[in-house]
Amino acid sequence: MNRRLSFVFAAPLALTLASCGDSAQEADETALEGEAIADIAAPDGQSWLETASETEEGGFVIGNPEAPLKLVEYASHTCGACAYFAENGSAPLQENYVQSGVVSYEIRPLLRDPLDVTISTLARCGSPEGFHALADQAWASLSEFGDTLQSNGTAYEAAMSAPPEQRFVQLAQAAGLIDFFAARGISADQARTCLADGDAINAMAEKSSEVAAANNVTGTPTFFLNGQRLDVNQWQALEPILQRAGAR
Repeated sequence: MNRRLSFVFAAPLALTLASCGDSAQEADETALEGEAIADIAAPDGQSWLETASETEEGGFVIGNPEAPLKLVEYASHTCGACAYFAENGSAPLQENYVQSGVVSYEIRPLLRDPLDVTISTLARCGSPEGFHALADQAWASLSEFGDTLQSNGTAYEAAMSAPPEQRFVQLAQAAGLIDFFAARGISADQARTCLADGDAINAMAEKSSEVAAANNVTGTPTFFLNGQRLDVNQWQALEPILQRAGAR
C-alpha cells in the first residue's frame, strides 16, 4: 500500500480535525473572464439541483452536465475550512449558480484521516443525488463528531485495532455517525454494509490519492474552474470569480 492508503488500514490513534490547508496556488484568473452567460433551462420536469452523478475522478457532481462553467472542489470531511465553505458557500452556490444551469459543482475527496474516510464512505453510500446534501450536513456537525470521538477514546482505539471489515463500522458507531446518517435516509444496515466493504474503501482511497497527485493538490479546500486552479478557498472570494467568468 502507498503512503496515502496506509492511514486507511493502519492509522495512528491520535485524531486531528485540523488536517487541512492551502495547496500551492498557480492561478491566472484573467483567463476565466467572459461575457454574461444566459440561464440554461433544465429539461421539463427536472431541476439542475437534482441532476447528479459520480465522476471518473471519484467525485460527485451536481448541475447541468454541459454547464459552461465547471467548478471542482477538493475537500476533506474533517477540514474545518471545508466545513466553513459548506456553511457559507454551498447554498448560494447551488441556488444562484448551479440551479441556473450555468455552473456545475463537483466535490472530490482528499482523504486525510480515518474519520474522513468514514464520513466520505457514508456520504456516498446512497444515491449521487443525495451526496452533496449529506456532505453539507456532515460538515455542519463536524465538531460534534470530533467531540464524540474524542470522548470515546477507548472505542476509537478498539476500532483502529479491529479487522479491516469491522474498523470503520466501529469508528462510525464511536463517532455517532450510524445514527446521524440513519436520520438522513442511510439505514444502519446500509451504512454497516458500506463501511464493511474494504475493497470499495480501498478503491476510494486509491482514486483520491491518484487524482490529487495528478493535479498537485495537497490541501483543502482547493478549487478549480474549467481546469484552472483558483487562488481562493472561501465563498466571499470565489463568487466574484464565477461572476467575472459569466455567471451573472
